[in-house]
Amino acid sequence: MDATIRKSILGFFNPEEQMQLAIAPVQGDASTRRYYRIRQPGKSLIACYDPLLQETPGLGSYPFLVLHDIFAAHNLPVPEVIAVDAEKGILLLEDCGTTQLQDIAEEGSNPETVAELYRTVIDTLAQIQSITGNPGDLPFNLAFDREKLMFEFDFFIEHALLDYFTASFDSRAAGLVRSEFEIISAILVQPDRFVLNHRDFHSRNIMVCEGKPVIIDFQDARMGLPQYDAVSLLRDSYVTLDLALVYELKTRHYTALSEIGVAAMSLDEYLYLFDLMAFQRNIKAIGTFCYQSSVLKKKSYDQSIAPTLAYLADYIGGRDELKKVGRLLMPIIEARHNR
Repeated sequence: MDATIRKSILGFFNPEEQMQLAIAPVQGDASTRRYYRIRQPGKSLIACYDPLLQETPGLGSYPFLVLHDIFAAHNLPVPEVIAVDAEKGILLLEDCGTTQLQDIAEEGSNPETVAELYRTVIDTLAQIQSITGNPGDLPFNLAFDREKLMFEFDFFIEHALLDYFTASFDSRAAGLVRSEFEIISAILVQPDRFVLNHRDFHSRNIMVCEGKPVIIDFQDARMGLPQYDAVSLLRDSYVTLDLALVYELKTRHYTALSEIGVAAMSLDEYLYLFDLMAFQRNIKAIGTFCYQSSVLKKKSYDQSIAPTLAYLADYIGGRDELKKVGRLLMPIIEARHNR
């Protein structure tokens, strides 16, 4: 590990404690943050090195701590913050173990156990989306507006269509694809229905500690349609859920939103926006995976591209607004098995 980071981590402990520490990297996702597990006799902690913390003028504007305080104040399950050294960019956090929701869903657990855990997570999502705040304050001043959605769509065009899938996709059609993306973005930008979203609410960002979910990596939260986080969880690039369970959880989320008076809409409209939002979110994920693979040469992301592409056919076949773009993207959808 980086010697400077190791020295910074050791600075939280006295000389006697330092002699007993074992520090090992923890594999993270596609971000600039780096995580380390610190083992001590009888316990362990997580250290996070984040360059952004060093650059942020004051802890009150550092997104992770802002969101941590908001979530903790609303009794949401998040890791405890033990200590912070902003100058060195290090946070010490509670260690919530190594079991992700993905692990539970994949390891052949009792289906009802998996379903019940997902129900709890959906209820937790509704809690997150009931949180309100000053529109001028972080994270309520950020949103999935047209600029953000189109940035993600354009990232997909650049790194998926014109790079990773260049052999399958006719680059002359890129402009037509972008025009369709503009139409979809316009439908999804409905500020009067926006709620707080975690922004990356998938099975790798939900730890399971003593049988209960704990939410991590919430620093990028922003406002958007409530379907955004539901899509991240239920149309996950890492876990493919049974369709009957997916429908149950969608209706559970819709019912929870209705009961707390958030984003009023009919169930049919909820399901319609869910599909369009799922299309956008999966397109965004594919763009990220292609970038990680082609540009950063992290080939482990290749395995997530095909299952994410597989979702697209469902939305394209079911929603008129996606049929044209679906025809344009069909070459890469069909090519997913040949990579």
